[in-house]
Amino acid sequence: MASYLQERKTVTGNTLAALYKKQEKITMLTCYDASFASLMDICGVEILLIGDSLGMVCQGKDSTLPVSIEEVAYHTECVANGNKTAMIVADMPFGTYPTPEAAYENAAELIKAGAHMVKIEGGRWLEDTIRFLTERAIPVCGHLGLTPQSVHQFGGYRVQGKTEEDAERIIEDAKILQKAGASIFVLEAIPSQLGKRVTDAISVPTIGIGAGPDCSGQVLVMHDMLNVYPGKKARFVRNFMEGQTTIEGAIRAYVSAVKDGTFPAEEHCF
Repeated sequence: MASYLQERKTVTGNTLAALYKKQEKITMLTCYDASFASLMDICGVEILLIGDSLGMVCQGKDSTLPVSIEEVAYHTECVANGNKTAMIVADMPFGTYPTPEAAYENAAELIKAGAHMVKIEGGRWLEDTIRFLTERAIPVCGHLGLTPQSVHQFGGYRVQGKTEEDAERIIEDAKILQKAGASIFVLEAIPSQLGKRVTDAISVPTIGIGAGPDCSGQVLVMHDMLNVYPGKKARFVRNFMEGQTTIEGAIRAYVSAVKDGTFPAEEHCF
């Protein structure tokens, strides 16, 4: 373990930019505690995401909406305590960024808890907020496509960007938010072709979850890729415990599959 950590330098924004430039796929997984943070770090996962998905996989709620900033900060601190070299990105929960000022106040709590970057869901209406945060030294990850905090507005967890009008809106949103200062983007549940179009339209990395193989990297919810979470799985999920005898083996298999382009396969795409 020690020798590995000596070999791997801390993952920063510059690291991601270098991976992006040489077209090496970036790996991200959700993470909620110190033990898994340490394991994922050792396995070479570049980004640990403290997702508001914790509301569903850790708390057993029906959606991400009830999750509070205090809860995300708590899990962020836990992850930071176990992590050595990976980048830590923390979700801004529902209702915590209605204005740029409120967003800054809440994002600062996540940075103090150990996050290196915050993730915010939504399109061009966040332009001023992202600029406000990045001008004040808080890096931002955008999130476009299926944004789970908008589940009631969407009428369920549905694939987004299926019409040309919607696709063009998502592409334009990405351009606007990159210009405002977003460092990376999560693209969720959009057609593969649109994932490629967004990736080609901007000059920062895209991390896909059900957004096709042409994104700059991939992310899955930890519980899904370990086949822990009960119930029906989304199309984009692959069980990486299959064929493995340890959780470490599954995480290493995920990293390898993303890096070599075998995940996502066609059956994981829209």
